[in-house]
This record gives sequence, C-alpha cells and structure tokens, in this order.
Amino acid sequence: MMRLTGISRTALWIALGLACAFIGCSALDDARRGYPIASGPLGEVGVVDLRDLSTTLPSTLPSTRAATVPTTLPIPAPPAEITLTIEQCRQWALANNLELRVELFNPTLSKQAISEEEARYEAVFTGRAGYSIIDSPVFSRINSAQSKGLTTDAGIKIPLRTGGSIGVDLGLSKFESDNEFTTLNPAYSSTANASLSLPLLRGAGIAVNAIPLRLAVYDYQSAQARTKLEVIRVLADAERIYWRLYAARREQDVRRKEFDLAVAQMERARRQVKAGAAAEVEVVRAESGVADRVEAVIDAENRLRQRQREMKRVLSVPEIGLSSPTIILPSTPPDALYYRLDSAQLVRTAMGKRMEMLDEELSIARQSASIDLARNDLLPLVSLDYTYSVGGLGGTTSDAFQVLRSKRFENHTIGLSVEVPIGNDAARSRLRRSLAGRLQALASKENRASLIEKEVLDAADQLDVNWQRILAAQRRVVLAARVVDQETRQFIAGLRTSTDVLDAQARLADAQSSEIAALTEYQIAQIDIAFATGTLLGRSKVVWQAAPPPRD
Repeated sequence: MMRLTGISRTALWIALGLACAFIGCSALDDARRGYPIASGPLGEVGVVDLRDLSTTLPSTLPSTRAATVPTTLPIPAPPAEITLTIEQCRQWALANNLELRVELFNPTLSKQAISEEEARYEAVFTGRAGYSIIDSPVFSRINSAQSKGLTTDAGIKIPLRTGGSIGVDLGLSKFESDNEFTTLNPAYSSTANASLSLPLLRGAGIAVNAIPLRLAVYDYQSAQARTKLEVIRVLADAERIYWRLYAARREQDVRRKEFDLAVAQMERARRQVKAGAAAEVEVVRAESGVADRVEAVIDAENRLRQRQREMKRVLSVPEIGLSSPTIILPSTPPDALYYRLDSAQLVRTAMGKRMEMLDEELSIARQSASIDLARNDLLPLVSLDYTYSVGGLGGTTSDAFQVLRSKRFENHTIGLSVEVPIGNDAARSRLRRSLAGRLQALASKENRASLIEKEVLDAADQLDVNWQRILAAQRRVVLAARVVDQETRQFIAGLRTSTDVLDAQARLADAQSSEIAALTEYQIAQIDIAFATGTLLGRSKVVWQAAPPPRD
C-alpha cells in the first residue's frame, strides 16, 4: 500500500473527522429533488402584487438567562439559534435602525413650521397702563403746577390674511391737578378706537400672504417623501441581506453534501481496491478529492458567518450582537414563480409613486412660489391707514362712558403712505435667482425621470434573466445528477477512475450552487423592481408614521 506523507495523513484525518460530522442523507437524492416551480400571469402590474404576507410578527426574541452569580445581576444569555422569517426581518430592521429613528423626526419638525406660519394670523391682545405724578414750576395760574394721571388701555389686534391688520382698543384715564380753572377735577376720559391698515400693492392679497405657509407645507411634504424613501431603503437592504444569508446557508449545505459524496467515493474506492477490482491509486485520488472538499466547506462556512454578522448588524437586536454565537436560520422559502411584466405600466407606476419624483415636483412648486413672491417684491409699498375714534369725558367713570356711548365726539383719520425703492436691484436679483432655480428644478426632474425609467427597465430585464437562469440551472442539476449516477456505476464496473467521479460530483455541486444563486438573485430582482416602482412598502405590507412630537 502506498505510504502517505505527513501532510497527506493530516489532510486525511481532517477529512475523516469532517466526514463523521457531516455525513447524512444522500446528496444525490437532494440534487434530483430540485425546487418546485409554478408559472402563471402576474395580474395587473404583476411584479408588485406578490404573495400575501400576513404572518403575525413577534415583538421580542426568545432569550434565556445565565445562572445567577453571587454579587452580580443575572445576565441574559443569547439564544443558541433563532428562526427568522422575512416578516420578522422587516420588523426588526425598521424598529431598530438608528439612522431611520433619526429620520422619522424630520416630518415632525417640518410640521411644526406649518403651525408657526398658521399662528401668524392669530389675534393679539394688547394692554397698557401708566401712572404719572408731575410737579413743575409755572409762570401762570392758568397752568397746573402739580398733577396726577392714571391711564389704562386694552385692545385686540387681528392680522389679516390679505395683509395688514385691524385693531380695536378701549382706553380710560383719570387726571387731577391743582389748577383752579379746571372744569372737572378729577376728570375721567374714555376713548374707543378702531383702526385698519391695508397694503395696496406690495404684500397685498391672500395669494401673496399665503406663500410662506405654502412653502412650509412643501417642506413638510418633502420631509415626508425623504423619510419614506429612507424607510424603503432600509427595508430593501434588509430583504436583500436576508436572501443572501439564505443563499449562504444553502451554499454551505451544498458543499457539505459535496464533501459527503467525496467521502462516499473514498470508501467505495477502498472497497474496490480491497476486492482487487481497482488499483491503489484510486484511493489516493479519492483522498485528494476529500481534502479539496474540506477547503470548499471551510470557505462556505466563512461566507455564512460573514452573512450572519451582516444580518445581525441590520437587525440590531440587543440579544444577538455581532459577536454573539447565535445562529440565524432563514425560514421563508424563495418565491420561485414566473411573472409576466408590462414594462410600460411599470414605468408609469414608477413615475407616479417614486418618492424622488415627488420630491422633484415639490422642488418645482417651491421655486414657483418663490417666483411669485419675488415678483410681488418688485412693487412699491403703498399702505392705506384709517382710524375711527370716539371720546368721552366726565367727572366720574360712568359719566365718561355715558358720553362715549352717545357718540357726541367722533374723529376720522385716513392716510396713505408710499415707499418706492430707487433702482430696486435687490428685488430684481431675487427674481432672477428664483427663475434660474425653477429652470434647474425642471432639468433635475427630467434627469430623474430618465434615470428612474432606466432603473425600472433594467430591473425588469434582470428579473427575466434570473428566471431563465433558474430554468437553466435546474436543468443542469438534473443532468449533473445523472452524470454522477453514470460515473459511479462506471467506476464500480472498473471503467472510470475516482477522478472522473469526483469531477462529476464537483459539476453537480457547481450546478446546485448556480441554482441557489439564481433563486436568490430572482428574489432580489423582485425587491429591485418593487424599489424601482416605489411600491416596496405596499409589497411588504409596511405602514410607517413619523415620530410623535414631544409634549409641552
């Protein structure tokens, strides 16, 4: 029998150890089994109306607790493994993402700006009170040397949505002096005033005065669109990572089963050599094949660990940190159904539902409102002011108000003020800047529409290509499994070598890996189409809301 070197013996012992750990059911039967595939029309748009997902989502992970250590608090131990559905993945990714938690406050902040603009038209109560004592030298007995006065005034000022304001106030004052010629001492006087101030050109009209409120509404809607886009991005990333984790686990299974087949071939070669039906070199070839499969298994397990770590980072669940030994087992099977797509309808849907397009429309609306405001700033400032007042006087408060009610003393005042900037270059510059901004927003919208259309069409083509890859890979798996059967029988009959059998097994494993990759990319292509058309939240049955504002 051929003597093995130290390296060969070490590889053989590693192979035999892994064989004891990984040998299970026949990999050949699993390769023949394949994946169930159905075909049929997708319906209206197709790609966004996928399988109904209505699984109840648990709110917490199961956890165990370590034994209580004296003088220390109980420390929760991470679970050994968790079974993760795609619904749970979505829930935890959205609930625990720190960047998304920050973004959810943006609509709340922008909404408060709307309240601030609406508060500009709230009525304002005004009040004033004053008391004076005067002692001054005089040169005539007609003038007062000493006097006391008390003045009070209260009113309401109401801003108008058309610009300007209305004011109403009522005043009462008391006056005492040492003047011997004073008719009433003390004297009480009352006044009632009503005033109106209106801009006639600049700042006049509801349309102009509503522009700040319109801008605040546009900003709020834009904040909602950007936050919704962030929710969609987090959700899409989580789903893509979920399916890549699924692929990594399936790939590990394929490489383990490939190793099992290599070990089975090694045992078969030993029996053939022992029976004298094959040369001893067949055992060496089989052992070499087993050693090669060990490296493939190690690489697959390393990729699986990396995918699990990436999944843990996305989930951000405290019980399963990045360094925890918890194993994540994806339990949702891939949706291997054929979808017939209408590319034109997909593009129309994307133009109506993509948050980027909504943000571009809001940008154009903001620039248009800024243009209206800049045009109004070019006008002169012309204001009309009118005041109507009624006065009353008496020896008592009641006498003063009685005279006031009789309207014996009425005053009318009207005035017109004009302010015209000389040159008005600042207002013209603001107008030109607003016009240029609107042109830029229109160009940005056209560019965004072109990019979205390309993204949708590319995603639709990729979905079709991945479906074709699934069909081709499944055909390869079936044929590769037959080749393995034939090569194994030919080896038993002494017509093939172990190398031929191992090569056939390697091609089978590669075909299975291609099928897994095609299935995974098909799922990711569905996510990409839902993302490209702006329908990912509806597809995933996710409803989001902004963070509530803090209490006063």
